[in-house]
Amino acid sequence: MAVFRDSITLMRMYGTAIALLLLMSVSLSAQRPDGQPNVEGAWRPVSGGTHSLDPALSSAQEFEQRTTGVRKINPSFVVDPPDGHIPYQPWAKALQKSLEASYENPTKPEHVDTQTRCLVPGIPRLYYFPTFRIIQPPGQVVFVWDEYHTYRVVPLDGRPHPASNVKLWMGDSRGHWEGKTLVVDTTNLNAKSRLDVIGDFYSENAHIVEKFIFVDDKTMTYEATITDPTVFTRPWTLRIPQRRMPDDEFWEFACHEGNLDPGVVDEQIQKR
Repeated sequence: MAVFRDSITLMRMYGTAIALLLLMSVSLSAQRPDGQPNVEGAWRPVSGGTHSLDPALSSAQEFEQRTTGVRKINPSFVVDPPDGHIPYQPWAKALQKSLEASYENPTKPEHVDTQTRCLVPGIPRLYYFPTFRIIQPPGQVVFVWDEYHTYRVVPLDGRPHPASNVKLWMGDSRGHWEGKTLVVDTTNLNAKSRLDVIGDFYSENAHIVEKFIFVDDKTMTYEATITDPTVFTRPWTLRIPQRRMPDDEFWEFACHEGNLDPGVVDEQIQKR
């Protein structure tokens, strides 16, 4: 009987030791040497796509039905304003609707979505694309996409943004951590990218604040608040749930490279 009790005690002690080791390994693996939470790896949107941020007010439903044969009512990615609509100024809404109407029958290069022309989709659009990878060198967070060979380096050292006359496809980004939330401040955008296929847009005066809210090891919520008094009547926010994809692989990306249809190639050359 004493042997049995000793065995039970030993098992409990062993179990406690294993549990402590597991807790230590989790806490250590969750922290980078420079103090960042460890969020490295592949992530992708739970539901993505770049045809429209606000399907209810666009041609997105008709596009979905033509391409898949199924008509779905997808919710808006816009969470603020509460009605789910981008708060355009009247002139900007008219321009967006003109771009949307011209998408399938373009007469000018600006009618064609930048994604179709193999140009950088920009921020925040890349975060509702398929898989991206997060890498965390000391003092930085780096985002890498296989699509369009795009990458983004976000310094965490508090350095200022460059002069306002510097304009970049991905903008200039500065980040900091608030607990398990990465906050990224982006300015200096050249506004040549679009928010989606149907022509939603912002201007060079846009200021974007993103929050990467890491809920747990497998779940992240991406939010982007866009302030642009040139185009919008108020700041607005989109939200895209993300999940970790440990088994995802990055493959070589080609846009129109190797496309043997001369009509398509010629069309893309003209669009550029």
